[in-house]
Amino acid sequence: MSKKLEGKTALVTGGSRGIGAAIARRLAADGAQVAITYSRGADAAASVVKGIEGAGGKAIAIQADATDRKAVQAAVEKTVNTFGKLDVLVNNAGTAIPKKFEETTLEELDQVINLNIRGVFIATQAALKQMNDGGRIISIGSSVGERMMTPGLVPYSATKAAIRMFTQGLSREVGDRGITVNNVQPGPIDTDLNPASGDWATPQKAATALNRYGKAEEVAALVAFVASREASYITGANLTVDGGTNA
Repeated sequence: MSKKLEGKTALVTGGSRGIGAAIARRLAADGAQVAITYSRGADAAASVVKGIEGAGGKAIAIQADATDRKAVQAAVEKTVNTFGKLDVLVNNAGTAIPKKFEETTLEELDQVINLNIRGVFIATQAALKQMNDGGRIISIGSSVGERMMTPGLVPYSATKAAIRMFTQGLSREVGDRGITVNNVQPGPIDTDLNPASGDWATPQKAATALNRYGKAEEVAALVAFVASREASYITGANLTVDGGTNA
Protein backbone atom coordinates (compact mmCIF):
# COMPACT_ATOMS: atom_id res chain seq x y z
CA MET A 1 0.00 0.00 0.00
CA SER A 2 1.52 3.31 -1.03
CA LYS A 3 1.75 5.99 1.61
CA LYS A 4 0.01 9.33 1.07
CA LEU A 5 3.22 11.39 1.13
CA GLU A 6 5.54 8.87 -0.56
CA GLY A 7 8.26 10.69 -2.49
CA LYS A 8 7.55 14.08 -0.87
CA THR A 9 10.02 16.18 1.11
CA ALA A 10 8.86 18.31 4.05
CA LEU A 11 10.53 20.94 6.22
CA VAL A 12 9.06 21.54 9.68
CA THR A 13 10.33 24.58 11.59
CA GLY A 14 10.60 24.16 15.35
CA GLY A 15 10.28 20.40 14.97
CA SER A 16 12.17 19.16 18.03
CA ARG A 17 9.28 19.04 20.50
CA GLY A 18 5.55 19.42 21.05
CA ILE A 19 3.32 19.92 18.03
CA GLY A 20 6.29 20.27 15.65
CA ALA A 21 7.76 16.91 16.65
CA ALA A 22 4.36 15.23 16.29
CA ILE A 23 3.97 16.75 12.81
CA ALA A 24 7.45 15.58 11.76
CA ARG A 25 6.74 12.05 12.96
CA ARG A 26 3.35 11.89 11.24
CA LEU A 27 4.60 13.25 7.89
CA ALA A 28 7.40 10.68 8.00
CA ALA A 29 4.94 7.89 8.87
CA ASP A 30 2.95 8.93 5.79
CA GLY A 31 6.07 8.50 3.65
CA ALA A 32 7.66 11.96 3.48
CA GLN A 33 11.37 12.65 3.92
CA VAL A 34 11.48 15.19 6.74
CA ALA A 35 13.86 17.97 7.77
CA ILE A 36 13.27 19.71 11.09
CA THR A 37 14.80 22.92 12.40
CA TYR A 38 15.45 23.68 16.05
CA SER A 39 16.96 26.68 17.83
CA ARG A 40 18.18 24.89 20.94
CA GLY A 41 17.84 21.41 22.38
CA ALA A 42 19.95 19.36 19.98
CA ASP A 43 19.23 16.18 21.97
CA ALA A 44 15.46 16.55 21.54
CA ALA A 45 15.89 17.16 17.79
CA ALA A 46 18.22 14.15 17.47
CA SER A 47 15.70 11.96 19.25
CA VAL A 48 12.93 12.95 16.80
CA VAL A 49 15.24 12.05 13.89
CA LYS A 50 16.24 8.77 15.54
CA GLY A 51 12.59 7.85 16.11
CA ILE A 52 11.74 8.51 12.45
CA GLU A 53 14.76 6.54 11.22
CA GLY A 54 13.94 3.70 13.63
CA ALA A 55 10.53 3.43 11.97
CA GLY A 56 12.16 3.21 8.54
CA GLY A 57 11.86 6.87 7.53
CA LYS A 58 14.38 9.51 6.50
CA ALA A 59 14.96 12.67 8.53
CA ILE A 60 17.56 15.31 9.34
CA ALA A 61 17.74 18.01 12.04
CA ILE A 62 19.17 21.45 11.25
CA GLN A 63 20.09 24.00 13.89
CA ALA A 64 18.51 27.29 12.79
CA ASP A 65 16.96 30.14 14.75
CA ALA A 66 13.63 30.78 13.01
CA THR A 67 14.19 34.56 13.19
CA ASP A 68 17.62 34.40 11.49
CA ARG A 69 17.15 34.89 7.74
CA LYS A 70 20.50 33.42 6.70
CA ALA A 71 20.14 30.39 8.96
CA VAL A 72 16.62 29.69 7.65
CA GLN A 73 17.71 30.09 4.01
CA ALA A 74 20.60 27.71 4.70
CA ALA A 75 18.17 25.21 6.27
CA VAL A 76 15.95 25.29 3.18
CA GLU A 77 19.02 24.80 0.96
CA LYS A 78 20.29 21.94 3.11
CA THR A 79 16.88 20.25 2.90
CA VAL A 80 16.94 20.48 -0.91
CA ASN A 81 20.59 19.39 -1.12
CA THR A 82 19.93 16.38 1.14
CA PHE A 83 16.61 15.18 -0.27
CA GLY A 84 16.68 16.69 -3.78
CA LYS A 85 13.61 18.91 -3.49
CA LEU A 86 11.06 20.62 -1.28
CA ASP A 87 7.33 19.94 -1.44
CA VAL A 88 5.94 20.89 1.98
CA LEU A 89 6.80 23.69 4.40
CA VAL A 90 5.26 23.63 7.87
CA ASN A 91 5.69 26.95 9.68
CA ASN A 92 5.46 25.60 13.20
CA ALA A 93 8.09 27.57 15.15
CA GLY A 94 6.37 30.06 17.43
CA THR A 95 6.08 31.23 21.00
CA ALA A 96 3.76 32.81 23.54
CA ILE A 97 4.72 34.75 26.67
CA PRO A 98 1.57 34.63 28.79
CA LYS A 99 1.12 37.78 30.88
CA LYS A 100 -1.03 40.90 30.91
CA PHE A 101 -0.39 43.16 27.94
CA GLU A 102 0.26 46.18 30.14
CA GLU A 103 3.04 44.30 31.94
CA THR A 104 4.68 42.86 28.82
CA THR A 105 8.11 44.32 28.02
CA LEU A 106 9.07 45.64 24.59
CA GLU A 107 11.68 42.86 24.37
CA GLU A 108 8.96 40.26 24.94
CA LEU A 109 6.70 41.86 22.33
CA ASP A 110 9.58 41.88 19.84
CA GLN A 111 10.31 38.23 20.56
CA VAL A 112 6.71 37.15 19.88
CA ILE A 113 6.40 39.28 16.72
CA ASN A 114 9.80 38.23 15.35
CA LEU A 115 9.18 34.52 15.78
CA ASN A 116 5.46 34.29 15.02
CA ILE A 117 5.23 36.71 12.08
CA ARG A 118 8.67 37.61 10.75
CA GLY A 119 9.85 34.01 11.11
CA VAL A 120 6.93 32.75 9.02
CA PHE A 121 7.63 35.38 6.36
CA ILE A 122 11.33 34.46 6.19
CA ALA A 123 10.79 30.70 5.96
CA THR A 124 7.97 30.97 3.43
CA GLN A 125 9.92 33.28 1.16
CA ALA A 126 12.97 31.01 1.25
CA ALA A 127 10.83 27.91 0.63
CA LEU A 128 8.88 29.41 -2.29
CA LYS A 129 12.12 29.98 -4.19
CA GLN A 130 12.83 26.23 -4.03
CA MET A 131 9.39 24.66 -3.83
CA ASN A 132 7.99 22.43 -6.54
CA ASP A 133 4.75 23.33 -8.28
CA GLY A 134 1.91 21.61 -6.43
CA GLY A 135 3.65 22.23 -3.11
CA ARG A 136 2.14 22.93 0.29
CA ILE A 137 2.67 25.80 2.71
CA ILE A 138 1.05 25.08 6.07
CA SER A 139 1.30 27.48 9.01
CA ILE A 140 0.42 26.61 12.58
CA GLY A 141 -1.75 29.48 13.75
CA SER A 142 -4.04 29.34 16.77
CA SER A 143 -7.74 29.30 17.56
CA VAL A 144 -7.11 32.57 19.46
CA GLY A 145 -6.12 34.16 16.15
CA GLU A 146 -9.79 33.96 15.27
CA ARG A 147 -11.63 34.21 18.58
CA MET A 148 -9.88 35.46 21.68
CA MET A 149 -11.12 34.39 25.11
CA THR A 150 -7.88 33.79 27.01
CA PRO A 151 -6.45 36.67 29.06
CA GLY A 152 -2.68 37.00 28.89
CA LEU A 153 -2.33 36.19 25.19
CA VAL A 154 -2.97 39.57 23.56
CA PRO A 155 0.25 39.92 21.51
CA TYR A 156 0.23 36.20 20.67
CA SER A 157 -3.35 36.28 19.38
CA ALA A 158 -2.55 39.37 17.29
CA THR A 159 0.37 37.58 15.63
CA LYS A 160 -1.79 34.52 14.90
CA ALA A 161 -4.47 36.74 13.35
CA ALA A 162 -1.73 38.14 11.11
CA ILE A 163 -0.94 34.59 9.97
CA ARG A 164 -4.60 34.13 8.98
CA MET A 165 -4.47 37.07 6.59
CA PHE A 166 -0.99 36.12 5.35
CA THR A 167 -2.41 32.68 4.46
CA GLN A 168 -5.39 34.12 2.59
CA GLY A 169 -3.33 36.66 0.68
CA LEU A 170 -0.47 34.36 -0.27
CA SER A 171 -2.85 31.64 -1.50
CA ARG A 172 -3.94 34.03 -4.27
CA GLU A 173 -0.36 34.74 -5.36
CA VAL A 174 0.88 31.16 -5.66
CA GLY A 175 -2.28 29.41 -6.82
CA ASP A 176 -1.12 29.45 -10.45
CA ARG A 177 1.73 27.14 -9.40
CA GLY A 178 -0.70 24.71 -7.81
CA ILE A 179 0.77 25.56 -4.40
CA THR A 180 -1.77 25.61 -1.59
CA VAL A 181 -1.42 27.81 1.50
CA ASN A 182 -3.34 26.91 4.64
CA ASN A 183 -3.45 27.82 8.32
CA VAL A 184 -4.04 25.09 10.91
CA GLN A 185 -5.31 26.65 14.14
CA PRO A 186 -4.92 24.48 17.24
CA GLY A 187 -6.85 25.12 20.42
CA PRO A 188 -5.48 23.95 23.79
CA ILE A 189 -3.02 21.14 23.07
CA ASP A 190 -1.18 19.23 25.78
CA THR A 191 2.51 20.13 25.28
CA ASP A 192 5.44 21.33 27.42
CA LEU A 193 4.48 24.93 26.59
CA ASN A 194 0.82 24.51 27.56
CA PRO A 195 0.43 21.38 29.69
CA ALA A 196 -3.06 20.06 30.44
CA SER A 197 -2.01 20.08 34.11
CA GLY A 198 -0.76 23.69 34.03
CA ASP A 199 -1.93 26.87 35.78
CA TRP A 200 -3.63 28.14 32.61
CA ALA A 201 -5.36 24.85 31.79
CA THR A 202 -8.69 24.99 33.65
CA PRO A 203 -10.31 27.89 31.72
CA GLN A 204 -8.94 26.61 28.39
CA LYS A 205 -10.37 23.13 28.95
CA ALA A 206 -13.69 24.65 30.06
CA ALA A 207 -13.90 26.63 26.81
CA THR A 208 -13.80 23.47 24.67
CA ALA A 209 -16.93 21.57 23.62
CA LEU A 210 -15.22 18.21 24.29
CA ASN A 211 -14.07 19.18 27.79
CA ARG A 212 -10.50 18.05 27.21
CA TYR A 213 -7.17 19.19 25.88
CA GLY A 214 -6.12 17.98 22.45
CA LYS A 215 -3.09 15.83 21.67
CA ALA A 216 -0.27 17.00 19.42
CA GLU A 217 -0.99 13.97 17.22
CA GLU A 218 -4.48 15.31 16.55
CA VAL A 219 -2.99 18.49 15.11
CA ALA A 220 -0.45 16.44 13.14
CA ALA A 221 -3.25 14.38 11.57
CA LEU A 222 -4.85 17.51 10.10
CA VAL A 223 -1.48 18.82 8.87
CA ALA A 224 -0.77 15.47 7.18
CA PHE A 225 -4.15 15.59 5.42
CA VAL A 226 -3.60 19.18 4.23
CA ALA A 227 -0.15 18.14 2.94
CA SER A 228 -1.61 15.24 0.94
CA ARG A 229 -2.87 15.11 -2.65
CA GLU A 230 -6.41 14.64 -1.31
CA ALA A 231 -6.39 18.25 -0.05
CA SER A 232 -5.36 19.79 -3.37
CA TYR A 233 -8.52 21.95 -3.59
CA ILE A 234 -8.17 23.40 -0.09
CA THR A 235 -6.27 26.68 -0.04
CA GLY A 236 -6.44 30.03 1.74
CA ALA A 237 -8.28 28.20 4.52
CA ASN A 238 -8.12 28.61 8.30
CA LEU A 239 -8.80 25.17 9.75
CA THR A 240 -9.38 24.87 13.48
CA VAL A 241 -8.49 21.76 15.47
CA ASP A 242 -9.61 23.07 18.81
CA GLY A 243 -12.10 20.65 20.37
CA GLY A 244 -14.87 23.13 19.67
CA THR A 245 -13.25 26.06 21.51
CA ASN A 246 -14.46 28.45 18.81
CA ALA A 247 -17.80 26.73 18.23
